[in-house]
This record gives sequence, C-alpha cells and structure tokens, in this order.
Amino acid sequence: MGKKTKVAIAIAAAGAAAWAGSKAISKPQKREDKEALQYEHPIILAHRGGSLIAPENSMAAFKKAAELGVHGFEIDIRLTKDEEIVVFHDEYVDRTTDGAGRIADMTLSELKAFDLGYQFINEQQEYEFRGQGETIITLRELFEEFPQMLINIDMKDSPETYEGSLIPSKLWRLIEELSAQNRVVVTSFYDEQIDRFNLYAQNTVALGAGENEVRKAYSAYTSQFGHLYHPRADVVQIPVKSGVFPLDGEGFINFLTKLNVPVHYWTINDPQVMERLLKSGAKGIVTDRPDLAITLLADRLA
Repeated sequence: MGKKTKVAIAIAAAGAAAWAGSKAISKPQKREDKEALQYEHPIILAHRGGSLIAPENSMAAFKKAAELGVHGFEIDIRLTKDEEIVVFHDEYVDRTTDGAGRIADMTLSELKAFDLGYQFINEQQEYEFRGQGETIITLRELFEEFPQMLINIDMKDSPETYEGSLIPSKLWRLIEELSAQNRVVVTSFYDEQIDRFNLYAQNTVALGAGENEVRKAYSAYTSQFGHLYHPRADVVQIPVKSGVFPLDGEGFINFLTKLNVPVHYWTINDPQVMERLLKSGAKGIVTDRPDLAITLLADRLA
C-alpha cells in the first residue's frame, strides 16, 4: 500500500470518527411550537395583498385577498420620517408627478398624498384604482382592519440606517400594544434585524429566517453534519432557487419539517408550481395571485 493511499485512508477514518462522535453528542433540537404557525393544512399568503389583483400594499388589495379566503398576508414594512411604520416594499416611492421620494425622509401625511392606484393596470388594461383614494397604509391600520389574519412582516430597512436601528423596537411595541404576538411572523433579509427584534420579543413571536440562516440550513442539509444544525427560525420563507442552488427539493423541505420548521415559498403565481411544492411538503404559498392559489388549495382539500 502506497504512502498516499495510507494518508487518504487515515483522513477518511478521521472524518468518519469525527462524524460518529458528533452524531453521538449532538441531537437535533426541534423548534418549539408557535401558535401563529399551528395550521392543519397548507396556507396561502397574499403577497403585498395580492399585487396582481389590485395595487400592491393597498387596502383594496388586502380586502380583495381577504374576501377570496386567504389565510394571511406577506408584507414589507418601513419607517417614516415621523417614525410611523408603513406597509411598503421599496425604499423610494414614486410620487407620480413629483418625482421620487425616500420613505424615511417623508412624513406619513406626505406619503398619504401618494396615489397607490396611479400605475396599476388591471387585466382589462384599465386604471380602475387611479384616483379612488388608495394610499399608503400603516401597519396599525392593517392590524386593526384584519384582526383575524396571520401577517408575515418583513423589516426592509437596513440595520445600518437610523430608521433600521429603530424599527425592531417600534415593531415590537406595536405588536405588544395590540396583543398580536400570536398572529404574526417577523422576519428580515438581515439576520441582525431579527436578532434585534427578538431582544424585545424574547421568543414570544414566530421568527422567520434571514439570508444567513437559510444558508446555514442548506449547508447543513447538503453536508453529512445535518444533525449539528440547530434552527434559529420558526419558519423558513424562500424562493425555489437561490443562485444555482435549488431550494425546492422534497429532501430539504423534510429536513426542516422534522425540526418543526415549516417551509413557505415565494413568490409563486403558477398553479402547476404551487401544486408541485405542496406535494413536496411545502406548508405555505406566498403569491401575487391569491385567486388562483385559493382555487387550487380548495381542489386539493375537496
């Protein structure tokens, strides 16, 4: 037996021993149940209210989605200049005739002057919502209008900004004031923001996974050391693919599900893709077309 072969065998043996040792001392730790995530069948979340059926983030969109029978909403939030939490995705808002303005540099009253229906065109190529009073809404307004809905909240402001430094505490105070702990999921692309929020929430609110947490989960799944992964999120909300890495495999879904971490996929508007994901074990579909998703789910449950 050559020297190189002996070295290779020794390395393999050491790797196997390390794996066996870690397997013996580390057991998978399931996440504790969160009331907001206790549902008997997969759920449909209207993305920004259902941005292909009405202007995104408008009260009209949320009302339409609720009438269709969705289980909840997937929304983004930002902080205004006067420290109000508004339901909005982009950092800048198109003021139609006045150019663009940054959300954090504008007050709520200034933002309320913006017509959310200005650019939305329905399937009949009509501007049916233009000039109909659809304006930016606050998170408080959404909570109070839909007390029965699960709301997945994504904090969009970067933790490096002033508004980003404030929004975790502001969000927690609003949730606590309205006793909404059991009907929200709080997340962010920034893992740091989720950690900041949880300093206040102390695990009383269901937490989503930031980008780094998703990477850790996928790396653990594709390695031989998945048993070393201890999830720090209560739910994972992901696209079907990140770069060249597929995130929609049944094995990955099962890996997380066994840790009591349901998987939701965004933003899925094709019923065939919805069906495939649900068959693979997905627990939630985030969609711009809640009308199509609700019909498909109803057929599955019939």
